[in-house]
Amino acid sequence: MITVSPKLGEFLTKVTQTPDLETAFWQVFNEYVAMKQAALREANKEYERKWGMTFDEFARQSKDGTLKEDAYSWNVEQDFWGWEQTVTLLNHYGSLAV
Repeated sequence: MITVSPKLGEFLTKVTQTPDLETAFWQVFNEYVAMKQAALREANKEYERKWGMTFDEFARQSKDGTLKEDAYSWNVEQDFWGWEQTVTLLNHYGSLAV
């Protein structure tokens, strides 16, 4: 069993407007995951708008050399790693069963 300070417990129950501490924790965690997913979906859309394709298409074109830009340039690699992280985290948060 996890213990929390009375101050933290009071804060959680006030913020979530629920008297049950466990329910308050679940609510906070669920809202956190939902906010992370929303931010990641928006970041993914930005990459898709920028490149005019999905990450899978971008990764394939980078690998096979058909991307319109040099796949090894700093800007393209930065987008690749950032986009890959975004997609990976989206999949991770989507797989969480709460």
